[in-house]
Amino acid sequence: MNAVAPVRPVPRVLSIAGTDPTGGAGIQADLKSIAANGGYGMAVVTALVAQNTCGVRSIHQPPVEFLTEQLDAVSDDVEIDAVKIGMLFSREVIDTVAAWLDRVRPPIVVLDPVMIAASGDRLLTPDAEEALRRFADSADLLTPNLPELAVLLGATEASTWDEAVAQGRRLAASCGARVLVKGGHLDGADVPDALVAPDGEVVGYTAPRVSTTNVHGTGCSLSSAVATIVARTGDWAASVGEAKEWLTAALRGADRLQVGEGSGPVSHFSVLWQAAVDQTSSSS
Repeated sequence: MNAVAPVRPVPRVLSIAGTDPTGGAGIQADLKSIAANGGYGMAVVTALVAQNTCGVRSIHQPPVEFLTEQLDAVSDDVEIDAVKIGMLFSREVIDTVAAWLDRVRPPIVVLDPVMIAASGDRLLTPDAEEALRRFADSADLLTPNLPELAVLLGATEASTWDEAVAQGRRLAASCGARVLVKGGHLDGADVPDALVAPDGEVVGYTAPRVSTTNVHGTGCSLSSAVATIVARTGDWAASVGEAKEWLTAALRGADRLQVGEGSGPVSHFSVLWQAAVDQTSSSS
């Protein structure tokens, strides 16, 4: 379940997602995650979102004809090694991105099926849910949180880890794609995750829960990190593990950023900044 080819030392990764003017989620977070994990980031905007760390104020969807022009402008010129897809917002946007994928078919497609923001604001129109379920078949990896996993299956949200993994197996089998089941919504000192293959094989991961309320954009950041690392290394299971270690460090540095009055962003470059501090200290 792990091999991917080809690989590149600096993969060219395209984010297709909505915006976040405060920089913690959406394409802004994706671009930081891609860069922090060794990729060259590009971005196509699906929706303009007026939001901050406290919540979403309004959403504007540009014409889908312009979305097509953005997508074609990138793929006509740049060879894309991986695509991370986030907020799609409407059925028309989903259909437009699906048509582009059929034409271009990049080697790696990671779908973070964004439906509801951490603030509780809806990021997907009700009539687009069924279209998103169909679109899931286009991905190589799905990275839903537990509420999104339940919606994709038309099921009740899992309340235990065993239920969550079982739902991940169902989704992977039905879509023919890997599913990253994330346990962040469950209680406990540790956070479990599992990479589930269509054949039911499961690779498990565990990380200590970081005590912080600044978790804005964690889903966006993790999915774009995995897309970048797997394009760079060619191994799905190892890439998820590396991305989780990076995200844990980003969460540990989140409180130092002091961005916003609500749930602030993670510190995408925490590892890089700490290395710079350590180098300065060792040379002085």
